[in-house]
Amino acid sequence: MAGKSEQATPKVVMLMGGPSAEREVSLTSGRECAKALRAEGFEVVELDAGPDLVERLKENAPDVVFNALHGRWGEDGCVQGILEWLNIPYTHSGVLASALAMDKERAKEVFRAAGLPVVNSVLAEREDVKSRHVMEPPYVVKPYNEGSSVGIYIVSDGANTPPQLADTMPDTVMVETYVPGRELTTSVMSTETGTRALGVTDIITDGWYDYDAKYAEGGSRHEIPAKIPAEIEAACLDYALRAHEALGCKGVSRTDFRWDEARGLDGLILLETNTQPGMTPTSLVPEQAAHCGMTFGQFCAWLVEDASCNR
Repeated sequence: MAGKSEQATPKVVMLMGGPSAEREVSLTSGRECAKALRAEGFEVVELDAGPDLVERLKENAPDVVFNALHGRWGEDGCVQGILEWLNIPYTHSGVLASALAMDKERAKEVFRAAGLPVVNSVLAEREDVKSRHVMEPPYVVKPYNEGSSVGIYIVSDGANTPPQLADTMPDTVMVETYVPGRELTTSVMSTETGTRALGVTDIITDGWYDYDAKYAEGGSRHEIPAKIPAEIEAACLDYALRAHEALGCKGVSRTDFRWDEARGLDGLILLETNTQPGMTPTSLVPEQAAHCGMTFGQFCAWLVEDASCNR
């Protein structure tokens, strides 16, 4: 897409909300991004994604769709496929990268093939996980295709009984080795002229970095740049870039790590890559962009400028 200086400012539809478990997070992201883009001079229409999405997109006839959806349907390639079918330029990653990143087990296969450090994991039936330890504790149980730490169960070392998963958990879940240590994260931006990692943030919480720690007021503290050894910082930047490229991500992604300080570089483990990271001024990715000198409005505008029909 040409820059605003070369053509009329595009009409942007902010795609937000939707039916996933991360609906409220998406609504917050969408409202903040819409506000920022209007301040940058864009015409923005906020659209809560529902079953009439195709009709409403045709009615609004956007030049660009800003995809602020999170979770299944909006982040797993489904909406991306609709937008490509409609030939509407959109932000963030395309169909394949979105589908791969959202399927945590498939993503791990890609990461292993790229030589990136991940932990052992298996897919198991929910009822089997409830009846026995399918892996030696400590381990983590989570949906294999959700984000925002939705539905996370931690089974501690020495636990006598398996986790009693809620009936709302999917029939098939991921069980993976628990990784101790600090929460680190790195954002990556990619354009036609190159790809770069923005920095490393240390996410400091009183416990597990769960949904409340991510989104509740005071739930966590972000330290950027992270106070970590240069070797670990360099590895985070390198691994995030390689993960972004291995999945085929576009626009922006965020890769999350756990680092066990006692094990040095061997203790740095890649957890997952998020192709639709949270987008409020205090979210991790905009914070890293700000650390690199981009205001929130400039960052949102860059995503619009970067949009294309074929991601």
